[in-house]
Amino acid sequence: MSQKNRLCDIETGLCGEADGEEMEAVQFNQPKKEIDIYYVTDPICSHCWALEPVLRRFLIQFGHYFKLHTMMGGLLEKWSDTPVDPANGISGPADVVEHWKEVGQHSRMPIDGSLMADDYVTSSYPPSRVFKVIQKEYNENLASTFLRQAREELFAFNRNISDPKVMIDIIGQLGLDGEKIVQQADSALGHQLLEEDFNLKDSLGVRGFPSIIMVNQEGQGVRIVGARTFEDYVRGLQQVLPEEKLQPKQTPALADLLKQENLLFSKEVEALYDVEPVQVRDFAEKELAAEDYQVHELLGENYYTLKK
Repeated sequence: MSQKNRLCDIETGLCGEADGEEMEAVQFNQPKKEIDIYYVTDPICSHCWALEPVLRRFLIQFGHYFKLHTMMGGLLEKWSDTPVDPANGISGPADVVEHWKEVGQHSRMPIDGSLMADDYVTSSYPPSRVFKVIQKEYNENLASTFLRQAREELFAFNRNISDPKVMIDIIGQLGLDGEKIVQQADSALGHQLLEEDFNLKDSLGVRGFPSIIMVNQEGQGVRIVGARTFEDYVRGLQQVLPEEKLQPKQTPALADLLKQENLLFSKEVEALYDVEPVQVRDFAEKELAAEDYQVHELLGENYYTLKK
């Protein structure tokens, strides 16, 4: 006896033989167009650090529309007698101090920068290669966490992220083998991965950091150079998705986001939750349980961490 297809009808409540085809093709919604966003950056790029609050909000609210590819741009291979950035008056490491301080004051993402006068970063390539190895051998999320923490250590807490010991410490905080990854980063693998990013950066026509390039399936793209406003990135995304009515996702509650990130600067809270600077402390007190977080002050700005 052949096996009949049977079902229970959701409307009548009756069970019996199924009518129609065994399988039918259906379409529940329109297929989403695939968007690639290439974020070209560097661990010691001060304007990339200034962009963090805006970029974080953009990724949280609109990240479901695209796949992000974070690439290293190679800001500083080494110091030499030739000016590194003559447009900004930077010939040597000590010249960076005032430039970084200006960026920090303007963006309100704290930058100390005094280490560049003595125990300075010798090259941005070593932490860039570490990022690429973690991205390749582990996953994008861990690589992004490394990049964020490396920037925190450099800009806010004044640590030399080109020093292998510092990199090993940061990697260890991710639960990974720091010594192994630093060795891999200095091997042929690390150099090859970084060179691949440089080649792709050149093919995209990138000449400065941060640069964000948005490309749709039709090959139409938008290149946004420099740290721009949140609205600029949303407009760029709309331009490569002209037929899509963009719908932002809701930002997670501050308590949940702090558990995920471990550290947030006041400027980031302002950007994510549309809170005025003078309202951030009251907002945090309302959103966070007093026993769960601490408030710290750095260079005139507050930041929030979980209590350990």
